[in-house]
Amino acid sequence: MSTSSILSSATTTPAINISSILAATTGATTPGIDVNSAVAAAIYADRAPERGWQADQATLTSQTTALTAIQTATQAVQNDLQTLNSLAGPLAARSVNSSNANIVSASAASGTAASTHTIVVNSLASTGAWYSDAAASPTAVLPSSSFTLTTTAGASITIPTGSGQTADNLNDLASTINGDSLGVTASVVSDASGSRLAIISNTSGTAGNFSISSANYTGTQWASADIPPGDTLGTNSFTLTSGGVTTTVSTTTGETYASLASSINAMNLGVTATAGTDANGTNLSIASSDGTTPFTISEPNFGFTQSAAGANASLTVDGVPLTSASNTVTGAISGVSLSLSAADPGVPVTLAVTSNASEISTAVNQFVTDYNTAIGLVNSQFTIASGASSEGVLASDSTVVTLQSALEGAINYAVTPATGTTTTVSTLNDLGITANTDGTLSVNSATLNSALSTNPNDVQNFFDGSALNGFAASMNNALTTFTEPADGAFTVDLSGFQASYTDLTTQISDFETNYIAGQQTNLTATFSAAEIALQELPAQMAQIQAELGVTPSNNNG
Repeated sequence: MSTSSILSSATTTPAINISSILAATTGATTPGIDVNSAVAAAIYADRAPERGWQADQATLTSQTTALTAIQTATQAVQNDLQTLNSLAGPLAARSVNSSNANIVSASAASGTAASTHTIVVNSLASTGAWYSDAAASPTAVLPSSSFTLTTTAGASITIPTGSGQTADNLNDLASTINGDSLGVTASVVSDASGSRLAIISNTSGTAGNFSISSANYTGTQWASADIPPGDTLGTNSFTLTSGGVTTTVSTTTGETYASLASSINAMNLGVTATAGTDANGTNLSIASSDGTTPFTISEPNFGFTQSAAGANASLTVDGVPLTSASNTVTGAISGVSLSLSAADPGVPVTLAVTSNASEISTAVNQFVTDYNTAIGLVNSQFTIASGASSEGVLASDSTVVTLQSALEGAINYAVTPATGTTTTVSTLNDLGITANTDGTLSVNSATLNSALSTNPNDVQNFFDGSALNGFAASMNNALTTFTEPADGAFTVDLSGFQASYTDLTTQISDFETNYIAGQQTNLTATFSAAEIALQELPAQMAQIQAELGVTPSNNNG
């Protein structure tokens, strides 16, 4: 390889060790120049401006991080102020205290006027409900019969039961009722005594009430449905007409068909009642005593018992009699919802609507916490930290300097009462909120709670003013000049940091492309040429000595 070829390679590949190549191709071993190190040292010196620019970028990054944290903390303070400065916020929150929550409790909407009321609950609203006689199981075939379900609004459905009918068992009967949109819900309830159909209105009160009636049976022989073995009757009644005389026959809870049969026979109604037993349980048979005179019974083979009648709640509110279809009563007191739990006509219950001191205290303390975070971050920029040699990276930033003044100035807000009026809360200090020497705030909970319990209106007026123009609005407006997304001081400042960072990145890139790259090529070529010259020098000296006839021994004298 020629020397020119080596040099050409060296100028295009800086990482090549020229000395090693020369030693391999020419045998030269003279200590020369470490081209790579020499070029790196020279380039490092040439990049001095870049290091300054990179340091500026590091400062901009630190400033961006610090200002973003301050921006976030300031926005949190502003959010707290906006929450306080709201007709639906914590200052408008209300709680309702009941003298007997076991009878009536209540909740109040935000902004409800503070007031005291007396409630007397005479009766609760109830929901209409019926249940059927027991059947052996949900799928046992029902006796042939029919009944009619009628709502208070007049809607009705007549359902035939028994073998061959759509409703031939309790499950099918429930499905039929639920599919007719009568405002009731039917379900099958099973226990150790068998299965029953339970029907309940979807709404409470008299408007949701409903009735069930059965078609009368007329003939000379009638049999009831079976009830499961060991089961007894419930409280119920039916009429029996024989010989033109109608008699009401009643049953009591726990009674058996055997005792009922005895009761009927003792009435001498012209019929004979017999209690029977079969595989499905017990039943009652009634037959005309002479076998020919017909009788009519109002409750045929499939009977129902009304377990509850739909009724409206009855109450008085401040002496005014009211009814309600539900045990949740609205409209009786403006902004207040009553929850009735029990009826006791002789017990008046006192409800007191007051400010929700707990919710307000939480909101105020949150504001103080967030304020302390923000002022702490701001103040740290003007403090020389332990081990540091200077203030924070934003110490000279005009936005931060101005923000510090805005935060400290805002908490000095004072209410000026209208002419002829007074207030117990004109400053934060009156609420137990005081400034510490480091600019942070402290809350005296006892003072705050006292103000909330004794003068809630003055507290709300301090924060919200007469028209959302009190302390909260004043401080919020002062911070808006910093937090406005489009052109607030934070946005402008951070945009400036980003623009400067981008300009420096471009400057560094241009410097690398337009200067460093060429400089590296030139320096590599220069140092490579010098290295080649140094490595060729011994051979050239030997050649000169040979031409002059000088040998190393002669030269050494």
